[in-house]
Amino acid sequence: MSDGEQPLVQQLKSIQQKLLQLESVFPGVSPLCARLKSAAIEVEDIAGDMERLSDSVSYQPERMDWLNERIGIGYKLLKKHGVQSTDELLNIQADLRGKLALLDQSSDNLQQLKADIVVQEKQAVQTAARISKNRQQCVASFETNVNQLLKRVGMPNARLKVAVEPGTLRVHGTDSIRFLFNANVGTGAVEAGFEPLGKVASGGELSRLMLSIKSLVAGKLQLPTLVFDEIDTGISGEAARQVAMVMEEMSDAHQLIAITHQPQIAARAHKHFFVFKSMKGEVVEAGIRVLGPEERIKAIAQMLSGEQPSAAALENAREMMNT
Repeated sequence: MSDGEQPLVQQLKSIQQKLLQLESVFPGVSPLCARLKSAAIEVEDIAGDMERLSDSVSYQPERMDWLNERIGIGYKLLKKHGVQSTDELLNIQADLRGKLALLDQSSDNLQQLKADIVVQEKQAVQTAARISKNRQQCVASFETNVNQLLKRVGMPNARLKVAVEPGTLRVHGTDSIRFLFNANVGTGAVEAGFEPLGKVASGGELSRLMLSIKSLVAGKLQLPTLVFDEIDTGISGEAARQVAMVMEEMSDAHQLIAITHQPQIAARAHKHFFVFKSMKGEVVEAGIRVLGPEERIKAIAQMLSGEQPSAAALENAREMMNT
């Protein structure tokens, strides 16, 4: 504007001078000359202000290099973290600072956690000791009650023993519990005759033993419904009748649902649901329906003697239901 080979201010002044030479020929040039003079003064003033503004700027090459380096790092971080703005980078920075602070505190937190573990482990051991004491106090009466029920369900010589031995601390305490069984103890019980329940008990013995234990547990817990799926497996005759009586006693306080093929048990039920299968086209469907009194007699008679029950079987079924 004011420097260089052809500064703008000088060009305006030169044009003004040339127009002045034409003033005698073109009277309308005078206003233009006045305007050019005014423009030249204004441009010269602007040039002075710009020069003063330029003089006030302090250029520092080192600072520019540092800023360019920071900008380059910023672009690399945007690419590295897959974000588009500086604000997103600042959020990531704040999150990383928080995680770093947690790491710095981890040593203190670890010590506190170790101290908490010691306290809680002590409390757990104390609780386990109380549980063990209660278990030891209950073992004798539990064995007596189960063995009495075993007599009722046709196993007069069978005995159950509960071995409570110390073990490591677990969710249920520090006891290691084993159920030992002898189906033929007789009058002179020998400790060595007892073996782990799963090794020596037959299917029928397990069924009656589970019924005995469940009947005791049900008496201590608020169980609204108990389901017995063929609890009578492997038994018949008088043993089945005794099992039915025990189940009937349990039904005074609980709803019992029993899946059974034993007429002695079915006859004791308050309601009889008959499960059957039928063919619909090429599909086999299962169904269930409630039997009426006479249908129950027939179903129980079929359990006794087969698909076509005799008159004696029907009479026997009727007598079993009325017992």
